[in-house]
Amino acid sequence: MMTRGSFIRAGALTFFGASQADLLRAAAAAGAAPAKAKACILLWLEGGISHLDSWDVKANSGFKTIPTKAAGIRVSEIFPSTARHMDKLSIIRSMRTQERNHPQGTIETLCGHRPNPALKFPSVGSIVAKELGGRDNMPPFAVVPMPTEGDFFNYEEAYRGGFLGPQYDSMILPDPSKPDFTVPDLSLPKNVTAEMIEDRRSLLHVVDGQYRARESSAEFAKMDTFHQQALQMLLSPKVKEAFDISREPDKVRGRYGRTRVGQSVLMARRLVEAGCRFVTAAGYKHGEWDTHGDNEKRLRETLAPRLDQSLSALLEDLSTSGLLESTVVLVTGEFGRTPAINPNRGRDHWPDCWSLLVGGGGINGGRIVGASDERGAYVADRPVSTGDLYATIYKAMGIDWTKTYMSPAGRPVYIANGFDDKMGEPIKELA
Repeated sequence: MMTRGSFIRAGALTFFGASQADLLRAAAAAGAAPAKAKACILLWLEGGISHLDSWDVKANSGFKTIPTKAAGIRVSEIFPSTARHMDKLSIIRSMRTQERNHPQGTIETLCGHRPNPALKFPSVGSIVAKELGGRDNMPPFAVVPMPTEGDFFNYEEAYRGGFLGPQYDSMILPDPSKPDFTVPDLSLPKNVTAEMIEDRRSLLHVVDGQYRARESSAEFAKMDTFHQQALQMLLSPKVKEAFDISREPDKVRGRYGRTRVGQSVLMARRLVEAGCRFVTAAGYKHGEWDTHGDNEKRLRETLAPRLDQSLSALLEDLSTSGLLESTVVLVTGEFGRTPAINPNRGRDHWPDCWSLLVGGGGINGGRIVGASDERGAYVADRPVSTGDLYATIYKAMGIDWTKTYMSPAGRPVYIANGFDDKMGEPIKELA
């Protein structure tokens, strides 16, 4: 027998314990300003990519550089396919953060603040979700698949709404490369049909009638709307189709790579096409880019080829479909790697100066921002903060990047938090 409780669970998808109805409730309060960018895809390089062997190659790298489609820009030889798309992306070579360990670095990079035990800051995806809300019954913020599996507790702040509330947490999907990949929350129990739910809703209207007549506040009236929207998401064929990666032709799935990495990037593209605002493709496993040993071997044999394949496929598809004009693509990890090679032929953690890629959604491609010194150790020109990066992305998405949120501690917090907790600024070469 279908109880009232089971109906509510079926009609409200759960993201970290917050219902989809809660998420929709928050989305209703968010407004979107006209902008080129409607969404953002983050390719998360878990563990921290070596900037010296990728986007800012120096003499202390074992790799050569190759020319790219963007005049004057050279990248590592291990990214030949990405090189052909560098006119679509820009390189920031002067990122600087402070945290040197993975959990803290991840939180700092994705939330724009160093971890604070007394205050949990919202992640960039959560801020986008709050400011722009959802589209077409899709969750505004999604992560695919579970990032840092096995140690997620230490990282989860980076994917949560923090003091904004759990309604802005990410929806986390399973690994789409698995043969049995499904999103359970989008499937009704086998013994429950859409028609049964509609009948049950009619019954609920009768049962709740007297109470609702006595308690007919505006907030209570809104509750009906949010549960209706949550039910629409549960039953929407278009939403189910967006999560059904098996609909992609084998040739397309092969272009991205039949790996956890490739399929997570493909799924990110599908979700953005369907209406998600911010999707993190977290296909690399816990610490996979953390190359303390055999750095060059691991980069050449597995890490770089998978990124090169999936990123170039994504850029090609977004460009062909016209979605690149409205989709920001961000490629980064939590920090860079040391200029010195350690005794294990690896590179260690290095937040003092590192690089990332960003483009699409009206953000200029084919540019280089900032510079490192001759060893890639420290910023030689134009230090860029996470606040500057996110101010650039927010501006592209029509979000007021000067905005502050009032924290539970009673002080305003910049959504684009730059160096020394001052407001970040859009990067003029990219905006």
